[in-house]
Amino acid sequence: MKQPMNDKTLKTIDAGGRALGRVASEAAMSLMGKTKATFERHKYSGFPVKVINASKLRITAKKLEAIYHTRYSGISGGLRVLKGVETAKTKGLKELIRLATYRMLPGNKLRRVMMKHLIIND
Repeated sequence: MKQPMNDKTLKTIDAGGRALGRVASEAAMSLMGKTKATFERHKYSGFPVKVINASKLRITAKKLEAIYHTRYSGISGGLRVLKGVETAKTKGLKELIRLATYRMLPGNKLRRVMMKHLIIND
């Protein structure tokens, strides 16, 4: 059953002037529900997270060069390795926060459910 999103249960994280990993780990912990006393590993027990000021994220050019992620098209030879600079230029820093949070969540069936509750605004 889907829970309604109201302002009481929505956690807001301000990314302005903060590092990428710090913002992503805080979002992942809240999405998993580990900050609540009623945490259950086998159920979605977290709450929606809203990240604001994503464009004001503190990240250096050297770190953008070091970050990379893969994209696979499904055909043989279709694996692309993209640097953080390319992703930041084409899709913005919002996408880097989304990818970092995605990788910090457990790789089970609940990951997709948790990611639906992540909202990222510039």
